[in-house]
Amino acid sequence: MKNLLALSLIFSLLMTSFVSVYAQQPQLASYRETANILIDEKVQNQTTAFITLTSTSPVEMRVPSDLSEKIRNTANVTSIVITNADRCITGIQDQGCILINIVSPSLIETYNITTIQTTARQVGDGLIDSVNKAFATNAQFNNVFVNPKGELNSALGTSGIVSGNRTISVVYTMSRPDSAYLFEGLTSILIPKQIRDDGGFFNAANKMAQDSNSTVTFAMTPGKGSPLYQLQVSKHIPIKTKVTTVKPLELLGIDKLERSNYFSVGFFPLNSILEVTAISSDNIAVTNHGGDLSPTTIKNGQKFPADLTKEGWIIDPESGNKISAIYLFGKTNSITSDQSSLTLGIAPLQVQPPQNNTTVTPITPITKSSDNYSTYALIGIIAAGAAAVYIFMKRR
Repeated sequence: MKNLLALSLIFSLLMTSFVSVYAQQPQLASYRETANILIDEKVQNQTTAFITLTSTSPVEMRVPSDLSEKIRNTANVTSIVITNADRCITGIQDQGCILINIVSPSLIETYNITTIQTTARQVGDGLIDSVNKAFATNAQFNNVFVNPKGELNSALGTSGIVSGNRTISVVYTMSRPDSAYLFEGLTSILIPKQIRDDGGFFNAANKMAQDSNSTVTFAMTPGKGSPLYQLQVSKHIPIKTKVTTVKPLELLGIDKLERSNYFSVGFFPLNSILEVTAISSDNIAVTNHGGDLSPTTIKNGQKFPADLTKEGWIIDPESGNKISAIYLFGKTNSITSDQSSLTLGIAPLQVQPPQNNTTVTPITPITKSSDNYSTYALIGIIAAGAAAVYIFMKRR
């Protein structure tokens, strides 16, 4: 899932005409680290802070090749998710879950619940033993759940590939591990010691996993090219009053957000990103920000970073019911709490100047409307597929 701003960032890397000729050549690595704050005052009335570690490389996320191939060759499977979320699906509480997610419009349109459940379970049962073996879990069949709609997906323009929008989830449950235990278990299997030792957002995710209110989720998504693997730690904070001040690092539970030393072999400006997304019933805008604004340029109506070596915020759209702010590290390796702070407010009305003593008419700011997908979502945070390079071998 990609939104307009994320696509602009990727294109700016692949079309380096906007980067100074004197700057070190930018690259995009297959391993990516993102920190996200989702402020949802429209649907769930909560703020979610999450850190996601992503790769398409089998040496950076060590999923067994036979399991990866089996998932790829199983028709209609869109993702497999391992999570200790308190309610991984409606009706299931206080259990760990493995969800085998299927999108099959023809199956749903049979409108025969017995057929849907039987067919979906056959798909899930063909995979669950391999998943249990790969991740040392013992999940057993619980239920088949059909999510007919996804309000949050609709509000954010996401596809609902993990949950929502008529996804069929074959649910397997197990005793619910705490986040610290699950994070340690998954990372010891998945992530090489070298990447764990290089710190960065991994350290921030590890710290968040120690919070008793946090959730750990690992998702495997097959694709036409390389599969996408994402490990995420998240935390929900109820919204009690109107959100005006956003301090991302406080929400993440850290004082400073540092990039991984894994990227020290070159210039990888888009592999470490902090993003704040806010959705509201009102027209909102970022009215103040810590740190600088990253220089941008407009090409074909889209906002691009003008120089990837410069750190700072890129805000796009400027106002609306959904706004997004992405912080680029440039050539720096960390961001402080003050630099990452943002202030939200009601978007000011644009006013047409009076002409011939006519009445001044307030104009509501025009918000962007498109089918682009938000980068906040679990599956698909700035995935560039074949454009990415594996740097694990460079570090050996």
